[in-house]
Amino acid sequence: MSKAKHALRLAIALSVACALAACSQPEGDSSGRSAAEPGHGSSSAGLPQGRIAAGERLANAKGQATGQSCIDCHGADGNAPIDPSYPKLGGQYGDYLAHALQAYRSGDREQVLMTPQAADLSDQDIADLAAYFGARPSQLRDLHGLK
Repeated sequence: MSKAKHALRLAIALSVACALAACSQPEGDSSGRSAAEPGHGSSSAGLPQGRIAAGERLANAKGQATGQSCIDCHGADGNAPIDPSYPKLGGQYGDYLAHALQAYRSGDREQVLMTPQAADLSDQDIADLAAYFGARPSQLRDLHGLK
């Protein structure tokens, strides 16, 4: 078989495998999950399984460093920030949120409020917050093609 045919077959096989993996998400792993169910894992962040209900409690709790809760700045469900420069968190990928919080905690990413807020978060806290905000309804929009 020629190299071109082999490469084409390999590309098709990989595409099919990726499509099957994306479609084989277990039922209940969407953002319609209830707060009582376990949360989304943060596999690429190397964290434990996130718990949505625990994340909701943390999101509403006042932080020791600033006296603010997550929702004080990012709004209910993470979708109504008090400042347009603050990101909407609702419906964001859990892995992205977990990595961002880890970076704030380590000091690799800095912001005057978030760096001290994240400093006291445990790995489980970060996983729980990522699961909670990732499971909220999304008001994110695709900016592709925006001029």
